Amino acid sequence: MEHSQKALGTDANSVHAVKTAILPVFVATIFLSAFLLFSVQPFFAKMVLPRLGGSPGVWSVAMVFFQTVLLLGYGYAHLLTKYLKPRNAVLFHACILAAALLFQPIAIPAGWEVPPQSGQSIWLLGLFAVAVGLPFFAVSANGPLLQAWFSRTGHDHAADPYFLYGSSNIGSFASLILYIIAFEPLQTIGDQSRSWTVGYLMLAGLVMLCGAIMLARAPSPAMLPSERSDGSRDEAPASRKDRFQWVALAAIPSGLLVAVTAHVSVDIAAAPFLWVIPLALFLLTFVLAFARRQIVAARTIASILPWLSALGFITFVVDAGIPVWMTLGLHLALFFCVALLAHMVLVSKRPPANDLTGFYLWMSFGGVIGGALTALASPLAFNSVAEYPLLIVGALLIWPLLGPDTVRGRNFHEIASLGLVAAFISVVVNIPAIRTLVMPAEPGFYTVAIAAFALASAVAIFRSTGLHIFFAVMSVGLYFALQSASGSLFAERSFFGVVKAYPSDQGRFVVMAHGTTEHGAMRTSDRNGKPVPITYYHESGTIADTLFAAQEKIDGREAEMGLVGLGTGSMLCHRKPAEKWTAYEIDSSVVSVASNSSLFGFISECGTDTPIVLGDARITLADEPVGKFDYLLLDAFSSDSIPVHLLTAEALELYRSRLKPDGMLAIHISNRYMELRSVLASLARNAGMVGRAAIFLPPEHLREGEHVNPAEVVVLANRESALGRIARDSRWQMLEDEGTTAWTDDYSNILAAILRRQRD
Repeated sequence: MEHSQKALGTDANSVHAVKTAILPVFVATIFLSAFLLFSVQPFFAKMVLPRLGGSPGVWSVAMVFFQTVLLLGYGYAHLLTKYLKPRNAVLFHACILAAALLFQPIAIPAGWEVPPQSGQSIWLLGLFAVAVGLPFFAVSANGPLLQAWFSRTGHDHAADPYFLYGSSNIGSFASLILYIIAFEPLQTIGDQSRSWTVGYLMLAGLVMLCGAIMLARAPSPAMLPSERSDGSRDEAPASRKDRFQWVALAAIPSGLLVAVTAHVSVDIAAAPFLWVIPLALFLLTFVLAFARRQIVAARTIASILPWLSALGFITFVVDAGIPVWMTLGLHLALFFCVALLAHMVLVSKRPPANDLTGFYLWMSFGGVIGGALTALASPLAFNSVAEYPLLIVGALLIWPLLGPDTVRGRNFHEIASLGLVAAFISVVVNIPAIRTLVMPAEPGFYTVAIAAFALASAVAIFRSTGLHIFFAVMSVGLYFALQSASGSLFAERSFFGVVKAYPSDQGRFVVMAHGTTEHGAMRTSDRNGKPVPITYYHESGTIADTLFAAQEKIDGREAEMGLVGLGTGSMLCHRKPAEKWTAYEIDSSVVSVASNSSLFGFISECGTDTPIVLGDARITLADEPVGKFDYLLLDAFSSDSIPVHLLTAEALELYRSRLKPDGMLAIHISNRYMELRSVLASLARNAGMVGRAAIFLPPEHLREGEHVNPAEVVVLANRESALGRIARDSRWQMLEDEGTTAWTDDYSNILAAILRRQRD
């Protein structure tokens, strides 16, 4: 008898030990799965970037692709859970995991090296599908699938496995943070790919272990989550209204994720290091929303949101001299609050465990809808980034889902009506024809009017329900639709960003801008003759000085000159009669605005015989003969965003090979956020080239009244004599090699460049 009791005690202890180990195994597996799922996105996007000119659009399309495959993975997990017996489901998933190994280590497949000149988004989706589609699909299914398997283990928490989603998002969040501080700075892309394969093999083993645990401990069909151990039935199946809300609550933050990431990319750099910051914040909201204990109340976030939205509207519309870092911080904070509120409301509406995979499927569908509309449809529908403010407005519609108490308050109708009237008046006066009649010339009045509009609209939404919310939101949406079109002589949006031409300084100048940065201007008084280059290209500036030094060496003979990055075509008006120029431009929108003689006359007056080669410079220059150019200017940065692949050792070797032995390479490196001179110094050191760097500050009267801007330039050549008089000019400093690691197609360190700029 005593022996039997000891045996029973031993069995009980074993059962307890196994039961205790179940949760750590599932948590570790879900953590690793999510870690791999989100680590593949930045490193493969970085691998693809050089194929598409470093465009921020690469990340937008990448997010749509990954969200779509995530949806397919969730659908696959839902089908396995609902329609296959557990043993068959485990075996089938094992086959999928094994098949994905055939596509590893991840790399660009043969035949996908050169993109088309149009339809880049579709081509990019195809590349992602062929290269990384199956591995990502196999990993993406693990989140809901493992949660469903856990719900069958009989564990104490099996009836409500949603908390495991928090572990999943912690893994995703950790992978992105480590990418910023470790993977990108310390590993090459090849190393990252091989490390991912090792992690994938570990994951496959853990997933099979989880499957074995589930099969060993699966309760009888009567005890599965659809019917609980106390005999009570779960709640009724989700209604159409429930599913619609799941989709909407997932779509808004997903769309905002793409929009705010594009906003950051345009102003700083098209780099995974910066792309992962909004994505990490996005995942952090999931961690907080799915936590067992609520850290912050949804109503607290909701009370902050209208005022953050109002401030966001003001900074989005008005260039009031606000520091860019402060503006970016505000937009990231606004995005974080919107995503957190949406996800908290989403979690509050989650179904019981029997519909877990269906819930994740609809949630993922919402993510795809939001991302696709923002990344793929918006560039076709808008000539500006109008979807960003419109999505912020849409986020305010989450408010009524919090319950009736939130929208009650004193003087409700009066305040709501006041906000509605303010919004409507702001819309009316923003119509260009009306604004010229009623709006004073002082910019301060315009700023105050916008601020009053935004705050009043926020108050209206804060207090309103029903039609008040509808009309206030419609007013705000109409406002931004009109605002985006007003004041511009030309506006066009492409895969590579937004290009605008607009009058400046009371019509004295026409300015071309990409994102938030000017890329050329012309005096309107120059329309009837040869225009004078201004902005960065003024004759007193650094860029022009490199050309003049090259022209002095050439001394009137025939010469080949190359311009990478067309801009307005200003440099063409510095040409000499015997020179033949060729321009290289990746964005057809830039070509359209620069070639429009009613806006800019540089091409029509100075470069009608200049061929403009469309495509990425790394690809188009490779088609040129070796030793072609006497002078090559690299000025291909969009906004303050740098295409990193144009500043690598492989890129420099390409430029060098296309120069004549005594040719000169000039590189415009002006940037508000990154110190790039050290990068060029390290590249020159490794290539055995000589170089100088300078930044000329134009006189104050030119800076203030003539749109003449300083430009930081590095000039490189094979030997000192090829630099001409620049080698003897004291204004041009020797490139100082500070030991910076040279960038390559396989390695770059954006964070270090940003930190160096902060130290300057």
